[in-house]
Amino acid sequence: MILLPSLLVQNVGVETPQIMVLVALACAVLTLAEYASTYPSLIEFRDAPPFNRIRYLSLFATLFVLSLLARGEVDPNGLTLLVEAIGSLIGTSLDFPYSPVRLVLISMPDGASPAEINTVRAAAGMAYLISLLAIIFFYLILKLKNWPSRSGAFNVWINLPTFDPTAGGDVVKRLNRDARFNLALGFLLPFLIPAIGKAAESLFSAAMLTETHTMIWLVSLWAFLPLSLFMRGIAMSRVADMILEMRRRSTAVATAGHVYAT
Repeated sequence: MILLPSLLVQNVGVETPQIMVLVALACAVLTLAEYASTYPSLIEFRDAPPFNRIRYLSLFATLFVLSLLARGEVDPNGLTLLVEAIGSLIGTSLDFPYSPVRLVLISMPDGASPAEINTVRAAAGMAYLISLLAIIFFYLILKLKNWPSRSGAFNVWINLPTFDPTAGGDVVKRLNRDARFNLALGFLLPFLIPAIGKAAESLFSAAMLTETHTMIWLVSLWAFLPLSLFMRGIAMSRVADMILEMRRRSTAVATAGHVYAT
């Protein structure tokens, strides 16, 4: 996945493929060590598929589509032309006042050409649509498949290694509070990231026009980070509901046993 933009878009510097290979190897070692280890470290919901699979596939699809879109500018073919047409249609549909796509376009430098604006609009529209579809797909799995109950016994420590249930306060309240925070931040990030990029225009905005790979990764992360926060918030809310349901069942069983003994 990390090497995908460098493989599809060849107009890169001499050192860029070497850097991307090192990054890909580091991520591969981290992922292998995480899933091969008995004790968790950073990756959440590793034993509750398809949470991480959906995130991975959404980012892979975003990088693949945006790489094809960028490849069409230097080496057009039937597939790139199709992706460009679909991206232009989606980008134009999502480009309305106060939309995240419109804010991405506003954050671009003043000297951007119409062709560059159209490319960024298509890329932002495609990335945002893929993220929305991923969120909808995860929510449907949660409701229709009763996620994560069908994945077996849910271990909070393994699936939420960064959450300390003994830190104080009721676990359910803390999970719901963290879930609301993640949902709120996931909703705001598509609007905040373009504003941050506009504030640091000399670093990011110009690079989106001059560096194809920078544009691909920035737009992909702009859509992927809110997706991850949304999914994390939904998942933590679901875990809180599961714990609350277990408490109710335990209370009901204890009450019934007390009545029977009496």
